[in-house]
Amino acid sequence: MTAFSCRRCGACCRWPGCVKVTGEEADRIASFLGISPPEFIDRFTRLSPDRLHLSLLEKDDGACQWLSDAVPAACLIEPVKPRQCRDFPSKWNFPGWQKLCGGTFEETDGS
Repeated sequence: MTAFSCRRCGACCRWPGCVKVTGEEADRIASFLGISPPEFIDRFTRLSPDRLHLSLLEKDDGACQWLSDAVPAACLIEPVKPRQCRDFPSKWNFPGWQKLCGGTFEETDGS
């Protein structure tokens, strides 16, 4: 069995594009931030281009707004980050991610 070992390079968080947020995820993030869900949605999300989902806002360079500038990279909402983020790179990734990402797949004992 293999598992992804993140090296906290932040490449996945710097890749521009939508980070979809469900209603449940918006509620959890809002609670984590100590604000109401409507305030979180108003201040930190936008409607995705397909108009079917909420998406986290990005920084001017396309990076996720919740990516800290620390080294190693850190997610400021790590305990409640959206599933899309938790699923990288196994269930989603971007073209050429292996060349940018510092993480590796490693064999585990399955326990």
